[in-house]
Amino acid sequence: MLATRSWPPRLVTVPGLHGSEDGHWQSWLERQYPRSLRVEQADWEAPEIDAWSRAVASFLDDLRAPCVVAAHSFGCLATVQALVRHAENVVGVLLVAPASPCKFNIQDLNRNRLRVPSIVVASETDPWMTANEARQLAVSWGSSFVNLGDAGHVNVASGCGPLPRAKHLVDVLVQSAASLRFRDTNASAHH
Repeated sequence: MLATRSWPPRLVTVPGLHGSEDGHWQSWLERQYPRSLRVEQADWEAPEIDAWSRAVASFLDDLRAPCVVAAHSFGCLATVQALVRHAENVVGVLLVAPASPCKFNIQDLNRNRLRVPSIVVASETDPWMTANEARQLAVSWGSSFVNLGDAGHVNVASGCGPLPRAKHLVDVLVQSAASLRFRDTNASAHH
C-alpha cells in the first residue's frame, strides 16, 4: 500500500546506451528532484535487454518506495521489460525517445498494456525509432503520447539539454499518483 511509504515518489532515471552525460536532459532532470536516483548498468556500452532489465528490476525492488521512472532510449526498453514483473512501487513511467527493438534484434519486447500510468515522448527526426513506431508502442502500452517534432534522439548530440517538458510530465505522473495514495489512505481509515 502506497500510503505507508514515503511520499512524494522519488524520481528514478534509466539512461540508454553510454549513460547520460552531465548535459543530458536526464542529468538536468535529476538536479530538479533532490531525492532522485539513477539506475546503473554493469556495461553502458553493451545494451543487452535481459541484463539491463534485470538491473532495473533489481534497483526498483531494492528501493521499496514509490517512484516515477524517467527512461531514455534503450533504457525505455529495459524499463518496459522490468515492469512486466516489477511494478509494485512504480507509480508512473516517462519513456523518452525509446529505441526501436528491431535495431537491437529484440523479438520479445513487452507490448502489453503497462500496469502503471505512462507517457511516451518521441520525435519526428529520431534516428533510433520513427514517431509512428513510437506511437504504436504507446498505444500497445496504454501510454499517452507526446510528439516533440524535430528533436532528433532527444539527447545532447541532437541539441537537447534541459527539457522542462520532461519535468512537467514527471510532475503530472506524480500528481496522478497522489489520487492512489489518498484512495489507499481513505480505504485504510474505513476498515
